[in-house]
Amino acid sequence: MPRIAYVNGRYVALADAFVHIEDRGYQFADGVYEVCEVARGFIVDMPRHLGRLNRSLTELSIDWPVTRGVLPIIMREVVRRNHVTDGLVYLQVTRGVASRDFVFPAGTKPSLVVTARKADPAAATKRAESGIKVITVPENRWDRVDIKSVGLLPNVLAKQKAKESGAQEAWFVDADGIVKEGGSSNAWIITRDGVLVTRPAEHGILRGITRTTLFEVAAKLGLKIEERGFSVAEAKAAREVFISSATTIAMPIVAIDGAPVANGHPGSITLSLRQAFFDVAEKSPA
Repeated sequence: MPRIAYVNGRYVALADAFVHIEDRGYQFADGVYEVCEVARGFIVDMPRHLGRLNRSLTELSIDWPVTRGVLPIIMREVVRRNHVTDGLVYLQVTRGVASRDFVFPAGTKPSLVVTARKADPAAATKRAESGIKVITVPENRWDRVDIKSVGLLPNVLAKQKAKESGAQEAWFVDADGIVKEGGSSNAWIITRDGVLVTRPAEHGILRGITRTTLFEVAAKLGLKIEERGFSVAEAKAAREVFISSATTIAMPIVAIDGAPVANGHPGSITLSLRQAFFDVAEKSPA
């Protein structure tokens, strides 16, 4: 059965889904996006994702393409039409279609695209049982990475370099040698004392929705969190290291730039965070 997409008011087969060549998302990366996990028939943490979408749109002065109450209906319908029980739903909003000019066009209606696809939770669990590898790359992105913009070319290049190096993620490292975040994830370490450490999200990184929920998961498990920067060296010497995102939850890191983390195997605290995540995350029926 063909996949179905929502494009500017219409549900269409993915093969027939198109946007205008003068859409500003295509020409200027003038748009934002969100990705929600679909798990066990629920859309995970949808209110928080829509809240972050609202912030991104506000920061770029882009109007909502539909009312805030209608968007969840569209998301659920796309999930339903694609028969997704486990997977993800992706939504993208751009400033819309206008003749190419750098300044904001007047009266342009924003464009909205929503897609969904299936994923195999068993495969993700197996990946977590063995862990993944990361490499580090110099920070070369714009200063407003707190906005979930579709302008992701530095992230693409970093993740391609990771793939070519036999790794699955790349960490951006600032000029002071402090880890910022991954190409599509937030970065965490667990100290020898069992304290979770992650960089503050006020500036310089994206405030991950899964990151936010993990604060609540950690509280439920009685774990302490410190919001501070950490160096690559500290990460390599940590008890455990992991990343978080909507598509990975808490994913153990077993090697950084080829150097093993601890004994080179996923740690028990990370796996306990992963196991307890869905007991805490908000689940909206899909």
